[in-house]
Amino acid sequence: MAQTKDFYATLGVGSSASQDEIKKAFRKLAKKNHPDANANDPKAAERFKEISEANNVLSDPAKRKQYDEMRRLGAFDGGGFGGFGGGARSSRGAGARGGAQSINFEDFDIGGLGGLGDLFSSMFGGGETRQSSRSRGPEKGQTVEATLDIPFRTAARGGKVPIELEVSEECPTCHGSGAAPGAQLTTCPECNGRGVVSFGQGGFAVNRPCPVCLGKGQVPTEPCPTCRGSGEVRARRKVLVNVPPGVDTGSKIRLKGQGGKGNANGPPGDLVITFNVLPDKFYKRDGLDVIATVPLNIAQATLGTKISVRTLDGKKVAIKIPPGTPSGKRFRVRGQGIQKGEKKGDLIVEVSIQVPEKLSEEQERMMKEFAESGGMKY
Repeated sequence: MAQTKDFYATLGVGSSASQDEIKKAFRKLAKKNHPDANANDPKAAERFKEISEANNVLSDPAKRKQYDEMRRLGAFDGGGFGGFGGGARSSRGAGARGGAQSINFEDFDIGGLGGLGDLFSSMFGGGETRQSSRSRGPEKGQTVEATLDIPFRTAARGGKVPIELEVSEECPTCHGSGAAPGAQLTTCPECNGRGVVSFGQGGFAVNRPCPVCLGKGQVPTEPCPTCRGSGEVRARRKVLVNVPPGVDTGSKIRLKGQGGKGNANGPPGDLVITFNVLPDKFYKRDGLDVIATVPLNIAQATLGTKISVRTLDGKKVAIKIPPGTPSGKRFRVRGQGIQKGEKKGDLIVEVSIQVPEKLSEEQERMMKEFAESGGMKY
């Protein structure tokens, strides 16, 4: 039974070596063992591969921390991949490819770091799915994530917005079996019914779902013509999303059971919605306050006036504009902003003085008289 080499020993450094020492050791060994520099040595390429593999783990602080934790727990006993007691079987019988030891890493929990399967997946780029021979029972469906555009006023006050999703559903023809009508299910020849296969990487083997039966352990004698043997079809589904009051761009909600279908009669996954609030032509948001910009002409700003402004709930409030109001002046209407929980913002009305582009002769004459009365000559 092959054993996994100690990465520290491969680079010729101690386990307490600094990152700089590891870098120097790798450069020295890589230069010495590079295949281009050892054209007559057929083993140089393999040594260079081992050196590169060790450097790939030890030069990355996160990977090195995980590797050290496995060594501490005995996953690398005596420089090899031992310490588990007894050799595990590969999916194809007496050992994985290259004589490597096959381990179901999910069987070993190492506390805060999760299972060893998680560690090796993150360290060596493992597959997306974990599945062992004991986990082919009911499984929760995939979590589906989607972004939903919602109007500004719906985000402020709450409401219902429909969304259309593309999800995986059970095939209506084969009801998830993957077999054509009248066909039989037989033991998968690739994994011998286990649903997983082992592949070697370095000196050990990792279990992953069988690519032939997709982890089911069985294959149909004739695949379903609708789903081509997968047991699933893609379908579009409409969901009515209840938007809570006060959500903003980036806010998320989780809808239980609205995601992908479960496996082996498992519960469906969840739907996670991320909101994107569309801009409004009249309102802008500032925290829980709502800002509304209202145009005034010069006469209104100079002489004063009263204006009517519509709030988020459609009601109108009257605001008195005093004489001599400058552009940009703000007036606050308490409690007419966005409500989130027990907190509620205000409606802020900001006036913007609009200057006319053209004047009649009479208007121009009056404006000049007005300006001259203030000491300005034209």
